[in-house]
Amino acid sequence: MTALRIRIEAVDLPGPTHPVPTSRNGPEELRDLYVAVQRRDRPGELLDPHPGDAKSATWTLECTATATPTGTDVKGPYVQDRLGRRFVYLSWGTVDEEGVFSMFRRAKLMLDMIPVDVLAEAAGEGVLVARLGLTDPQGGPLCARVVPPHVTWTAERGTYAPVVAKDA
Repeated sequence: MTALRIRIEAVDLPGPTHPVPTSRNGPEELRDLYVAVQRRDRPGELLDPHPGDAKSATWTLECTATATPTGTDVKGPYVQDRLGRRFVYLSWGTVDEEGVFSMFRRAKLMLDMIPVDVLAEAAGEGVLVARLGLTDPQGGPLCARVVPPHVTWTAERGTYAPVVAKDA
């Protein structure tokens, strides 16, 4: 098992508001949008929320990588695991006057869609980087499964001393 960091670099955020259709009074608008990484099995624990109108958003996740007969297994406090498929949730929500985040949708960065050679190289180099835009084709917050070509995964050499990942 080796230490691995996942760095998510996002651009093209959709803005501070999002219109949503309603059945009674016409469209409404969600205000004060934010996006954050959700902790595994704890939807209320969010890593570094960024406003929807930020120029960019970056998150760094401490993980571990383990070589297995089928590839590289990635685990960490922000890596979700459903039915053997690993992914990272980017949660979209609104923030009210008291600072309470209310999620309304999520995007899944699918780790099992990373090219095998890129993931193996990242496990050796120390950093796996995801680059993506966060606005969907309709101009709203990106949601659902996010796979290449909508996300680009690369391996980069870490410029830090290796850390021992905890809570894997």
